[in-house]
Amino acid sequence: MCFTVNVNLIKEELENRYGATFLDPDKYRPSYYYHAFGLPYMPAICSGKTENIQLLQWGLIPSWVNTIDKANEIRYKTFNARAESIDNKPSFSVSFHSKRCLVPVKGYFEWQHSGNQKIPWYIQRADNDILSLAGLWNEWTESRTGEIISTFSIITTDANELMSEIHNSKKRMPVILDKIGELRWLDLTLKASESLAILKPCPSDILQAHTIGPLINDRNADRNTPEIIKQYIWESNETLF
Repeated sequence: MCFTVNVNLIKEELENRYGATFLDPDKYRPSYYYHAFGLPYMPAICSGKTENIQLLQWGLIPSWVNTIDKANEIRYKTFNARAESIDNKPSFSVSFHSKRCLVPVKGYFEWQHSGNQKIPWYIQRADNDILSLAGLWNEWTESRTGEIISTFSIITTDANELMSEIHNSKKRMPVILDKIGELRWLDLTLKASESLAILKPCPSDILQAHTIGPLINDRNADRNTPEIIKQYIWESNETLF
């Protein structure tokens, strides 16, 4: 699972890292806190268009969806795509074969079950570089208005050793690609089996993680602040709020 991310990355960082140009830089809003259920627009580098950074909305709508009601229903079920089934699951198979993307984030958040507590953690690269998450994207046309909506899903896989300790309920993590993996994932000429082989847990030692405070659980607070990723040590009897 991966529903909550930090995308506090400025335009120039992203353009320099991926050698690409933002298509709509004025619409981009960096944030320390993006949650999938808010359907945020996030930057992505898409197969076939790698010279550009596009803004895609979280929650993939397959192109075959035929009504706005169905589109609004399915997008809340496609925030993540399991690597094990993307080649044959109807919601994702078309995108797997023809529309792949990289989703850059600075870090992401997960919750650890410890007794009666769910303790929030922040995970980032140990070298503080950008994390490239493997994703799928698609375009859906609203038949009544002709509006084209571009959306994406983040691919998840089995947790590595570190994430098994942190996300100890589901034991899942986003697929994090190295620079060679980025190029291969966007290469639609690879065989399906070769592409699926890329979607493995990254080594634990490229990541670092620490616990964070209760701010992330406060729906009434402004969570777009550096305070949200500040290290915080939880006591065993401490409540979340």
